[in-house]
Amino acid sequence: LLRGAGAGGGVTAGVALPEPISRTYRAHRLRLHYVDWGGEDAPLLLLVHGGRDHARSFDAVARAFADEYHVVAPDLRGHGDSEWAVGSSYAVVDFVYDVVELLRQIGRFPVTIVGHSLGGAIALQVAGIYPERVERVVAIEGLGPSPEMIARRREVPPQRRMREWIEQVRSFAGRLPRRYPSLAAAEARMREANPNLSEEQARHLTVHGAVRNEDDTYTWKFDNYVRIFSPYVFNVEDARALWREITCPVLLVRGSESWASDPAKDGRAAFFRNARVVNIEGAGHWVHHDRTEAFLEVLRAFLSEPLPEAEEQRA
Repeated sequence: LLRGAGAGGGVTAGVALPEPISRTYRAHRLRLHYVDWGGEDAPLLLLVHGGRDHARSFDAVARAFADEYHVVAPDLRGHGDSEWAVGSSYAVVDFVYDVVELLRQIGRFPVTIVGHSLGGAIALQVAGIYPERVERVVAIEGLGPSPEMIARRREVPPQRRMREWIEQVRSFAGRLPRRYPSLAAAEARMREANPNLSEEQARHLTVHGAVRNEDDTYTWKFDNYVRIFSPYVFNVEDARALWREITCPVLLVRGSESWASDPAKDGRAAFFRNARVVNIEGAGHWVHHDRTEAFLEVLRAFLSEPLPEAEEQRA
């Protein structure tokens, strides 16, 4: 592996790429894991993965910016090498607390946060709660369900939603993680889930996302209970209120082939003070995997822009 020279995908020949340091911290009585790419004197760049993913899914981004930033990527609770939550508490608010505690322990502000999907939602909430601590936010399809999806969810009576949720939780008590006979079989499943992945990407994600069992089979590291969604309807009012509190520049990234709706068209982008929407052609939900170089180019341009004056941000 060679160190990337930037968004263009070039490399510095003969320079071995360092691996990140594995670290742990405690939050909510859980032992949580993160990887640290070093550069403690540089500005902090936090990379937050999405659901059923792991910290190393952001390696391409980390490598592209490790020379300029102190890059840190956590494994969210129930994911990667972090502990699973007892009682299956995987609400967004719990993830937000874990990330806020990690930032507190690192103690370096302001921070730039890049998050994908669930990680994007976490990033936006952190920026809304602590606007003075966040310099920039990039949310890759991190706005949660579209207005249309929320409207459909509201049509389901709360009693029915609660009963379905209770039955789902109960069914998970007897649900065993799927076992794969080899790492290659798990990799094939990874590519089935996202056909846009290259062989190298699928292998990397699988190596860091699967664990070998005593019977020589492989299972994914994430807790199956992270698949369970809350029976409550997405709190649009609170989300929008937090988005309005964000004072830093926000980049909302979407894949043109994704199931997620365009926030510039569905009206959600209007709830930010300083937000821009970028649709990356040919990408699905995993934009940073599907069109890595295009995403890095957009990200580098955004991070290179001058920050607005503090007075303008507070306006």
